[in-house]
Amino acid sequence: MSSKQNVENGGQVVYVSHESKILKDNPLDDPWARNFPVYLPAEYQQKPQRRYPVLFDLVGYTGSGHSHTNWRNFEENVPEKLNRLISTGAMPPCIVVFPDCFTSLGGNQYINSSAIGRYADYLTRELVPCIDREFRTKAAREHRGCFGKSSGGYGAMVHAMKYPDTWGAIANHSGDSYFEFVYQAEWPAVLTTLQRYATTEKRKQPPQTASARPGMDDGRIGRFLKDVHSRDQLQGSDIMALMMICMAATYDPDRKAPLGFRIPYDLNTGELLEKRWARWRRHDPIHMVAEHRKNLARARGIYIDCGWRDQYHIHFGTRRLSLALKKHNIKHRYEEFDGTHSGIDARMDKSLPYLAKVLR
Repeated sequence: MSSKQNVENGGQVVYVSHESKILKDNPLDDPWARNFPVYLPAEYQQKPQRRYPVLFDLVGYTGSGHSHTNWRNFEENVPEKLNRLISTGAMPPCIVVFPDCFTSLGGNQYINSSAIGRYADYLTRELVPCIDREFRTKAAREHRGCFGKSSGGYGAMVHAMKYPDTWGAIANHSGDSYFEFVYQAEWPAVLTTLQRYATTEKRKQPPQTASARPGMDDGRIGRFLKDVHSRDQLQGSDIMALMMICMAATYDPDRKAPLGFRIPYDLNTGELLEKRWARWRRHDPIHMVAEHRKNLARARGIYIDCGWRDQYHIHFGTRRLSLALKKHNIKHRYEEFDGTHSGIDARMDKSLPYLAKVLR
């Protein structure tokens, strides 16, 4: 492991190179050596005896940790936000890690998948110990948390459920939940996009019968992915199709299926495949609370928020998630705000101080 420092106003951003054994044989053949930023508060160099709580920033789909430390027009990046919040006393100093978990499917949900890779293990078994070795952390779950938006919010929520020995607190901004609302409305347009990649014969005369192998790729998904990876620029419909394919590879991996996963709809008729959809629902946070209630009860803090105009309708899912937590007497903080799914980094002004205070 090696590092290179880049001094910011106030704190420092340290760039860490890490070679992952867990990602080395990932099924997408994505890079297993990753470079990612780590934020150190201004006093880190001034107080060499002091140790700090740690936060991991799980970015949304199509992002990587670098996207939160790059320069931004008309607004702060996350290190600049941390400098302001810490210098004004709004939050205590902490170390913040910005992992790079990008994949050739556009991202992942920070869980293990035989079709994408073991990204939950990558975070909990490799990056957490790596950061504790290399920096002056308070190396215990009581002082370690994660936060994220969208796919990152989903990842944070699921990690609170499944990895309570790693994470003491989490923040979930607009994280995917209530899959019937979030995903199902997008699939008709995605199936139409994929139809362009059917065989020439099927494009000229689309079949009016169900697929021979429902939920399996008949070649069109593979051709779509090959085309997407050959282009420099993608359209919105391409991104949405890629995202739904990524979700299928996350929630319904199958080593015996073409490409290593199945989809929840018939490619020809658009029929919802109930057996396949049941696999997705098992990963929906609103259905996971009861099973993981004891782990969630161990959290020192759970913060959830969502804009009530979210264009993916995630606010309905976060409401149901909050109600499920209340049903099982799991303490959490839930807020809604007048906003959409876009441009909501200002909400970190609430979640970051919350996490840093409960984890210090």
